[in-house]
This record gives sequence, C-alpha cells and structure tokens, in this order.
Amino acid sequence: MQPTAEDPASTRHEHGQVTTTVVDDHVLVIQVDRVEKRNAMTPKIMAELSAALTRLDDDEQLWVGVLTFAGEHTTAGLEMPLFFAPGADTTWRDPSMVDPFGLGRRLSRPLITAVQGICFTVGIEIALAGDIVIAAEGTRFCQLEPKRGIAAIGGATIRYVERAGWGNAMYHLLRADEFDAGESYRIGLVQEVVAAGTQIDRAIELAREMLACSPVALRAMISNARLATAAGQGAAIAAIEEMSRITRESADFAEGIASFVERRPARFTGR
Repeated sequence: MQPTAEDPASTRHEHGQVTTTVVDDHVLVIQVDRVEKRNAMTPKIMAELSAALTRLDDDEQLWVGVLTFAGEHTTAGLEMPLFFAPGADTTWRDPSMVDPFGLGRRLSRPLITAVQGICFTVGIEIALAGDIVIAAEGTRFCQLEPKRGIAAIGGATIRYVERAGWGNAMYHLLRADEFDAGESYRIGLVQEVVAAGTQIDRAIELAREMLACSPVALRAMISNARLATAAGQGAAIAAIEEMSRITRESADFAEGIASFVERRPARFTGR
C-alpha cells in the first residue's frame, strides 16, 4: 500500500481512534483502532468513523472506501456502559453525517470492509452497511444481543435478510450463535474468505479495480440497487431512465466513449 496522504499521528486515546490514509489518490482507507480492548466500540470511535465516512462521501476526489480494523480482531462489540448507562454519551450520532450503520444518511460511494478475528454484533452491522465484505480465515461472527436481553438495533434485522434471505437470517439471529467465515460466505454475508493477514490488501486490490470504472456510474448503480431493495423492483425500474441520464450527461461518459474509440484505458474524473 502506497499512501499519498495520511492523518497526522495523534496520541492514543483510551476510547480509541479512527485514522485515515489516502491510497492511489482516490481510495480512502479508514482504520478503527482500539486494539487494547479488541476494538470495542465507543461513542468517540463512532463519531470519528461517521466523520471519516462523511469525508469520503463529500470529497469529489475520493471514489472508493476501504474500512479496516487494527490488530487481531474486528471488534468485540460495543462498550455497553458508554452507550446505555445513565448519562451515556448520545451526541455521537449526527443526522447530517453518514451513519456507519446505514440507517440514516447513507454513503453513496462503494465501501469494502475487511474483517478478521472476533467480529461480533456492531462489527457485523457496520460491515453489512457497506457493499462488499472480505473476511480473513478464522473470523468469528456472532449477533449475540439477544443473549444480553436486547435486540440488535444497528441494522442486523435488515441486512441479514437482504444478504442471506429469511431462513438463513433467522437461523442465526434467533439463536445468537457463533459462526465462522465459511458459513458467513455460504449465506452471503461476506463475498470472499482469504488467508489471515491478507484481508486488507485484498480489499485495497478490489478498490483499485473499481478505480478503472467511472465513479459517476458506480454511484448511480449503487443508488438504483438500494432503491430496488428499499422500494421494490418497480421503483428501481422507473428510475433507470434517470440513472441513464445522469451517466450520459457526465464527462466520464464522454471519456468512456473516447477511450473505447481510441482503444486506450479511460481516464475518469468522477464528473
């Protein structure tokens, strides 16, 4: 990985930190880092993750995101008292910013998430709020909220059904069982299982493949696919002409045609 820009180093915080690195000018690599606590999520981490995703969404030079987690594990879940105890911080969720769970403002750029080790509760929900998940061999998944007496409120009830279908979703959600990367791949929660330690490199490799595509076209297709999921096939079909118009009127469309005629790789600008 050859970064072109990187956040300045900061003092480690007991509640963790989120750092960002720009790769190949257009890929934003985001890393959640609280390795001392198996990346247990805190309001500070959630606020910084939301800020990083919002930066990705708002910066015209950033076309693809890669979400990673420092250390051996994705996350052990939420640091529960910091979210649910009396006086807990509830200010991290800003409706004007991208919601890491995808339940409020959604990211319009492609997001690839690399997971490893323990990937429990909120880790699964954040990964599934993106588009593609790459799992290291040995990754352990569990949506264990019901065993704590609470429901999964970060989107699991929506994403599992979208990705895995009703039967597979209920098979795991209603038992709050632990399952491995192979099972997660079987039911469609992850798209690739790779050797442990290579998951981030593979996610960045996929992001680089996406850089060969028009960012305008990718955003338009994500939007239409989400419309189909949220409002049904009819709504998505009705919006196809608008999707076509957006892409046909873009500079990327003209560049794509020119590159085809001239038999050369396209040089897209995202406009």
